[in-house]
Amino acid sequence: MRRVRLGAVSYLNARPCVVGLERTPAFELSFDLPASCAVQLHAGSIDVGLIPSIEYLRGPGGASGYAIVPGVAIASRGQVASVALYARRPIQDVRSIALDTSSRTSVALTRVLCARAFGIAPALAPHGPDLVAMLEEHDAALIIGDAALLLDHTAIQLTAGAGNGAPSCIEKIDLGETWTKLTGLPFVYAFWAGRPDALTAADVAALQAARDAGVADPAAVSAAYFDDPALRGVGERYLRDNIKYDLGEDERAGLALFQRYAAELDLVPRPEGLRFFP
Repeated sequence: MRRVRLGAVSYLNARPCVVGLERTPAFELSFDLPASCAVQLHAGSIDVGLIPSIEYLRGPGGASGYAIVPGVAIASRGQVASVALYARRPIQDVRSIALDTSSRTSVALTRVLCARAFGIAPALAPHGPDLVAMLEEHDAALIIGDAALLLDHTAIQLTAGAGNGAPSCIEKIDLGETWTKLTGLPFVYAFWAGRPDALTAADVAALQAARDAGVADPAAVSAAYFDDPALRGVGERYLRDNIKYDLGEDERAGLALFQRYAAELDLVPRPEGLRFFP
């Protein structure tokens, strides 16, 4: 029996997109970091991946190499809560940023917003998602996913590199909110994509139905994800209030604008439009 190899993101925000898929005979489901899902798709080790949106332009043949599952995305309009810069000084004074490279879209978004929203050109360096270690060496840090969602930056006091030895406060700058203030549009972080022959119409319908089931019950999704009951309410509110799962007209406009801005910074090839599975 034919089975489609699906590579899904391991973070909480992706779980509403995969409800019930592990029990669907047509699919073989695995989880990894967003950037790793993209690497696996580009290499052909999975058939369809929930990939960072920037990676759509980096596939074989550029944008022409992949098709997108219509109507389904991981997006935000306003605060996203799980993609943020943490700065130890005013953003206009930031000269270096440590980057959590788990998601290539978030890295590209950081570069776009530095150029267009913050008016800075900082040095950028990859780093593991350890906020204290990142800010010991850099003025700001990009952290994404569950680590950013659950991080209490107000409880951290830094003294190293503060200049006078006094503790410095950390400001959280939500990149989803910054994008929407800049453009008036949603931001699309990820979507299902694969080679145009990877999915049948029934497969596409199954992925859309999984999303519908997940969006309908964020409490159940959060409860299945978190063992700690104290975190389940946090997860439910996040899935209900921060993350959006549509790829409608506004989301497509936001995606096209982001792709254009990223191409102008030479981060990706010029976009050629979006291709969808039928």
